[in-house]
Amino acid sequence: MKAGKIRMDKALKSVLDWWEAAGVDVPDVTLTAPKRKAKPRAAPAQNPKNSAPVSRPAAAKPVIDAAPIAAKAKTLSDLKSAMDSFDAGVLSGAARQCVFARGNPEADLMVIGEAPGRDEDIAGKPFVGRAGQLLDKMLASIGLTEEEFYITNIVTWRPPKDRNPSPEEIEMCRPFLNRHIELMKPKVLLILGGVSLSALTGTTGIMKNRGQWQTINIGTGDIPALPIYHPAFLLRQPALKKDAWRDLLALRERLQAP
Repeated sequence: MKAGKIRMDKALKSVLDWWEAAGVDVPDVTLTAPKRKAKPRAAPAQNPKNSAPVSRPAAAKPVIDAAPIAAKAKTLSDLKSAMDSFDAGVLSGAARQCVFARGNPEADLMVIGEAPGRDEDIAGKPFVGRAGQLLDKMLASIGLTEEEFYITNIVTWRPPKDRNPSPEEIEMCRPFLNRHIELMKPKVLLILGGVSLSALTGTTGIMKNRGQWQTINIGTGDIPALPIYHPAFLLRQPALKKDAWRDLLALRERLQAP
């Protein structure tokens, strides 16, 4: 392959990664990599008799189990304090702070996104950037102010380079999320985006499941949950706002039901 020539498989990977980040189901595609000449392997380090042992890299520090820590939290304040001091490995190591929540914890509606971004990591509050501003406008369009909803994320630390949280990171944070829902006791959940949908329901494909009511049971009884497009996705695909409007009307109807 000549230098400077763009490989088609690299371009295809970029497109697939973009759609996967937006919550769209993508096919499994095997991409070929350019063949490279094999480099001769270095001879293994010798350890002659009576010499010092060959040094090896230290093992990675194991991540602490969050379940017993989350279970001890009796209030949302307790939970926030526990999460602020939790060692979440790469997540907390790369982020400025834990982005816990914003809004009214007494509200009927709990909104759950995916993970904080740069603006949220700086402010310490979820959904304060462009996507958050759009979310506020969407909720305001059905008459909801910040006193009438409460927002958090599946993962409350900003992933490095704003990538999607990995399955392992989601599982690490799951006890905190479950306890968050238990303590907040919402009447309705609003699920934003494909990552949150998969984490909360095990269902994949936000485009085919948006607007379809789900049922979440965290241990406090069944909670109706509505998945919708993530506001960040709507900023890139404004033509889909008409679908989001229909979903918002369904949300308002459920919130107003006795």
